[in-house]
Amino acid sequence: MSKYENAMKLMEERCGNGKEEVIALATISVAPNAAGNPRPSARMVCAYYEDGAFYVSTDAKKNKMLQIEKNNEVSVCGFGWYALQGTAENLGWVKDQKNAEIRAKFKKIFDWFDEVGDEDNPSSIVLRISLTEGTITDDEMKYGERLYEVDFINKTVK
Repeated sequence: MSKYENAMKLMEERCGNGKEEVIALATISVAPNAAGNPRPSARMVCAYYEDGAFYVSTDAKKNKMLQIEKNNEVSVCGFGWYALQGTAENLGWVKDQKNAEIRAKFKKIFDWFDEVGDEDNPSSIVLRISLTEGTITDDEMKYGERLYEVDFINKTVK
């Protein structure tokens, strides 16, 4: 098995398999700092991971979505010892027919979704974070490596 396949196996074990994963999602704030420079803005969100992407249920009017509209490059990290970059995309209303499969997964994975998902609100959307690169640490060296520097686009590991 290649290093990339091992890294993806680790991600699936830690974040996938149809379970809820709490991740820190960092965006670039629309409001600059005092010197006029961009600044990061981070928050915890509930997500599920599948095939190189995290999926989040959120409201299109939230600050994170306004920030993503301006700059869709994001970073995520989690307690599973990964720090990754990616691009975020608003897939639209959660009840849109094109999101039916994702919505069904939200209902199955997020035990809170039926109560607070607000899915009848057209601003209730699916946010997809497609991973591009980052690091996954495996202190146990389960598959032989301690650190995987992953390129999700080219499907390689340094």
